Amino acid sequence: MRQAVAYALSAMFACASPALSQERLKVELISRTPSGPTELMAGEGKPATVVGWLTVPMDGPSRKPAMVIAHGSGGILDGRENSWASRLNALGVATLVVDSFTPRGLTSTGEDQSRLPTAANVADAFAALSWLASRSDIDPARIGVMGFSKGGQVAIYTALEPFRRRSVADGLRFALHIALYPSCSIPYVSREVTKAPMVFLLGGADDYTPAAHCARYIDFFRDRGAAVTAVTFADAHHGFDVPTRRQTLARAQTARKCGLDIELEPVAGRRWDTGATIAAADIGAYLRSCMERGATFGGDAAALAGAIAQVEAAVSRYLK
Repeated sequence: MRQAVAYALSAMFACASPALSQERLKVELISRTPSGPTELMAGEGKPATVVGWLTVPMDGPSRKPAMVIAHGSGGILDGRENSWASRLNALGVATLVVDSFTPRGLTSTGEDQSRLPTAANVADAFAALSWLASRSDIDPARIGVMGFSKGGQVAIYTALEPFRRRSVADGLRFALHIALYPSCSIPYVSREVTKAPMVFLLGGADDYTPAAHCARYIDFFRDRGAAVTAVTFADAHHGFDVPTRRQTLARAQTARKCGLDIELEPVAGRRWDTGATIAAADIGAYLRSCMERGATFGGDAAALAGAIAQVEAAVSRYLK
């Protein structure tokens, strides 16, 4: 009964009054498809045009805060990206839901993440930031990024300076990073970060992208001056904010048994277990050796309600 009530409340929150928002508009974003971190840092990659779905609240100040929303490896899912956009619109925040897959002929990378390097999703998020910042109705100093799973990695990696400085105009950066159940098993690390505030929302029972692996990544950002809020919902699994029953994804590719920091400038890996350095050319072989298949996915109403509260608080503090 408790879960049914919580889902009913979250559904009500997701359906903002039509009077609050303008029509949802499809826009084109000029991006690129870097093959990995080296090309992303070099500002290289095959040119690409991706799409986004823009909604700008009608009420409020003439220049509004905004949130870029990055989807996960399953693409834009029913009840997730657009539901979060509606919640944010109700708070007076413009949203741009980015579709990195459809324009590239993809529907999912859940069974094979090599179908599209995460670097390409990061490039798309920066393209969205630049596009939003150019609009007269958006405050360029109050644009955040939010993502789920693979998109959660995007929300984190956009805080790394080696990626940011070759992707957007000098001085432009995200004002807030919100990551829901990101993979922290093979994180990119760098000497410099933007120091923008960050929020990690994790599932304590997540066997796809374990919450425990994010503890050291959170410490990494805190050590470099970022204000990080981290909340783990004890019984929640991967996809706790999606209104679906819990299920097993037998073919899902997971890095839960991996443990490798990928250092930037220059790119090299450092194993958590031995501290040994792995050359950039050998990182792929290491990842193939530790990847597994099979994970649990499904909603948790209590965790969703908690996540909504955390996002509201972060938006109120850092974007409004």
